[in-house]
Amino acid sequence: MFIKVFLTIVFLAVMVGVGVYSHKQAKSVDGFVLGGRAVGPWLTAFAYGTSYFSAVVFVGYAGQFGWKYGLSSTWIGVGNAVIGSLLAWLLLGRRTKLMTQHIESRTMPDFFGTRYDSQSLRVVASIIAFVFLIPYTAGVYKGISTLFEMGFGIPYEYCVIGMAAFTAIYVIFGGYKATAMNDFIQGIIMLFGIVTVIFAVLASQGGFTAAVEKLATLPSDADAAVNGGFASWFGPDPWGLLGVVILTSLGTMGLPQMVGKFYSITDESAIRRGTIISTIFAFIVAGGCYFLGGFGRLYDPVIAENGKIAFDSIVPSMLVTLPDALIALVVLLVLSASMSTLASLVLTSSSTMTLDLIYRDKKSLPGEVEEGSIDDIVAEKIERRKVVVMRVLIVFFIVISLMIALNPPTFIAQLMGISWGALAGAFLAPFMLGLYWRGVTPAAVWACFSWGVGLTVINMLAGNPINPINCGAIAMLGGFPVVWLVSLFTKKMPADNVASIFECYKK
Repeated sequence: MFIKVFLTIVFLAVMVGVGVYSHKQAKSVDGFVLGGRAVGPWLTAFAYGTSYFSAVVFVGYAGQFGWKYGLSSTWIGVGNAVIGSLLAWLLLGRRTKLMTQHIESRTMPDFFGTRYDSQSLRVVASIIAFVFLIPYTAGVYKGISTLFEMGFGIPYEYCVIGMAAFTAIYVIFGGYKATAMNDFIQGIIMLFGIVTVIFAVLASQGGFTAAVEKLATLPSDADAAVNGGFASWFGPDPWGLLGVVILTSLGTMGLPQMVGKFYSITDESAIRRGTIISTIFAFIVAGGCYFLGGFGRLYDPVIAENGKIAFDSIVPSMLVTLPDALIALVVLLVLSASMSTLASLVLTSSSTMTLDLIYRDKKSLPGEVEEGSIDDIVAEKIERRKVVVMRVLIVFFIVISLMIALNPPTFIAQLMGISWGALAGAFLAPFMLGLYWRGVTPAAVWACFSWGVGLTVINMLAGNPINPINCGAIAMLGGFPVVWLVSLFTKKMPADNVASIFECYKK
């Protein structure tokens, strides 16, 4: 217990120290939200990866899908690395950096408002982002607190409140720069931790070969007479597995807290290096998490009060037999993953509410002259006021998500499915196509917002006739034909305005 407590205290002290150190760079809006748009490839790549993978993945998804698909769940991690990291950086990195800097966009709703010249789109996008980031945040809380409760014997409620408080402190002090620096430290812990834990768990089962042989003897859930499905290449349910790969991989390209990382990176050469770093990080962390979860059936599951398997307890039950030093490492691993994701979520939510709802300044399109500019002193005061409001909203967002986390409605995976399905279903297609295709119309963006949010909410209110994971995947993929078809038959934006926006790619 001394080792666990000591390492945790040191870890939290470093996180807070980085926040205090970064305070001077977080006095302006650009400094607080984007780190001055001067964050290097290593910090950006690790910030992307640590925001991507949290306790939701390590505890919730690895446990639930490792149990359901066995070793084939490793494909989810491979998909996260290839699609969610490599392809996301290749498709979005350069174009997002150039266009958002050109149109002076600081958030994803701000992008929709300026790119499509519609303040209404900006407002609605900010509301969607704020509302649907909350269940994801609650899922992160629940994941880390489940493991903390196992490792320290501290009641779930105290774990949730303590983690929220420490995350709030360093984000409020240091903004995005503190978050990125801490993400780098947390990412190192995650890389070392996941590799060590995998070796330890496999050793406890007699090695990799012995563990796979044990999995191969287990009967399928659908047919008790069929063995070996959990040790096969594509598992007992390949189509269900594909839905999870799509949701968890493609979804990152439409999430505000993920895309925002491309806003802040320094230049195009940094994007190229960040692409490689981020992909390798995802292969190790995501691939390792799901690979580890694939052996969950070799351990006795915890049965919840409703008589069903408590999926969120599968990974903790795998780790509880490890030596104390390794448990301490696991706690730090998941704490690192979760706090980095939480920091990204609360910063995204507060900046969105502040810049896109409370201080919704009308910006000129590139090439236009803005009249009535205010003097520098007044502008500086407004900038500082915005930062103060963002800090207050960070506390507000954390309190709301805490209330949900203290009484979570469902498994972690379902919380994430609802959140990612609505956000990426609404944002992915109009954001990605808006970077490439001049023909996207504001009406098509409205249609995609309605599609993504509408499908997710209706499915949820109807009692989830479509599994939330598959529903999220359908929402994301379906957004592309929705945007394309509606754009063909609705009013186009003025050609001069669109041309001025796309000039950034000629430089």
